[in-house]
Amino acid sequence: MENIASYFLKKVTITCGGKLLDLSNPVVMGIINVTPDSFYIGSRFSSAGRAVREVGKMLQEGARIIDVGAYSSRPGAKDISSKEELARLSPVIKAIRKSFPEAILSVDTFRSEVARRMVEDFGVAMVNDISGGELDPAMFQTVADLNVPYILMHMKGNPLTMQNRPTYENLEQELILYFSEKLKALNLLGVKDVILDPGFGFGKTVDHNFELLARLNDFRVFDLPILAGFSRKSMVYKTIDTTPEGSLNGTTVLNTIALLKGVSILRVHDVKEAIETIQLLDRYKKFRHF
Repeated sequence: MENIASYFLKKVTITCGGKLLDLSNPVVMGIINVTPDSFYIGSRFSSAGRAVREVGKMLQEGARIIDVGAYSSRPGAKDISSKEELARLSPVIKAIRKSFPEAILSVDTFRSEVARRMVEDFGVAMVNDISGGELDPAMFQTVADLNVPYILMHMKGNPLTMQNRPTYENLEQELILYFSEKLKALNLLGVKDVILDPGFGFGKTVDHNFELLARLNDFRVFDLPILAGFSRKSMVYKTIDTTPEGSLNGTTVLNTIALLKGVSILRVHDVKEAIETIQLLDRYKKFRHF
């Protein structure tokens, strides 16, 4: 009970587009994939109109951040050029910004050129980098120059290779060391707001993912917000023998565990259900001392 109590008393804020986003209570990040091949069909939005309608729904349901990506990071996904990534992203981000000028938008990209264009041209307020700067050495300096929050994720390998029998001598120690080294580099560049993402499903077996979930409390040693993204991933559907389409209930269970372990941001396809999970735990916290 001590860990749960300390989590609910924690107060964290990050600056997004000149505004403070309060993470003292968890928030939900909605996923918009501008891709033809993301692993979950329900998250694919190939047209700006469809994406705008879905964003409107997510915001109405309570999402505080909308994360838009145009590069599929599912295992074995086809590589695309930065030119194609920008061609997919630009009309969608532009349409979302026009319809919802106050929304906090995040761009899901590992390319510094794409991040810069989205922030400078469309006012995107956050960069979500699955590679932690590994796939583009210019990313850290770019984020520092842009002065936006940065989601630092751990991935072993790259989207094409990450699930080729990933192994670790000590999973937790390797991730702690990884984050420590990356944070030192980011701090030296003056990056102010960093969010940690352990990278569930990125270069990890199902067992690795559950081990990380069990030890999620330990990553609070960095005193930074933690993001968790389990939504409809293989750690859910392989465990309960279903498909991404049948994984909503399992996702909710893992989101609940993560919230109890101190996660500040849930990255999800299904905003309404994630918000309800947070609301129920918020009610529960009022009686946590009983």
